[in-house]
Amino acid sequence: MEPDESRTVYDGKLIDVTVERWGDNEREIVEHPGAVAIVAVDREGYVTLVRQLREPARKRLVELPAGTIGEGENPLATAKRELEEETGLRGGEWSELAAFWTTPGFCRERMTLYVAENVDQGDASPEDDEDVELVRWPAAEIESHLAELEDAKTLAGLLLYLRVRRI
Repeated sequence: MEPDESRTVYDGKLIDVTVERWGDNEREIVEHPGAVAIVAVDREGYVTLVRQLREPARKRLVELPAGTIGEGENPLATAKRELEEETGLRGGEWSELAAFWTTPGFCRERMTLYVAENVDQGDASPEDDEDVELVRWPAAEIESHLAELEDAKTLAGLLLYLRVRRI
């Protein structure tokens, strides 16, 4: 499906905003290049998450390691790069858990969610503007921490991981 008309009204560093006309209706759409998130389980059976300031939420949130897909980069390469940058974790066995639209009512961001098991410890190298604190939970205790989470991708990722683990 295609709109009757489309125009860019904002051209930003990370996102653009497009106004599309569908018949008599106009829709404002945030254009995003796509993103990844990773449920990373190390050899000791711990899941590594990150706590970082999220300015729109006005607080530090606990989240899965995640990041934006670079131009010309495939989602798996992005996931491996982001995991190592944010947490220092690398290697392991990787599989895709799901791919989904994050907020399809107004945003064209598609996120691919991976699980990386038996990852190895290494040195993190976060971006200059990232203040990341690592949080480690035993995988067996994930369910008891779910009520602490306020981030949708993290809730979805951990719930999907728990479902896969039980199979």
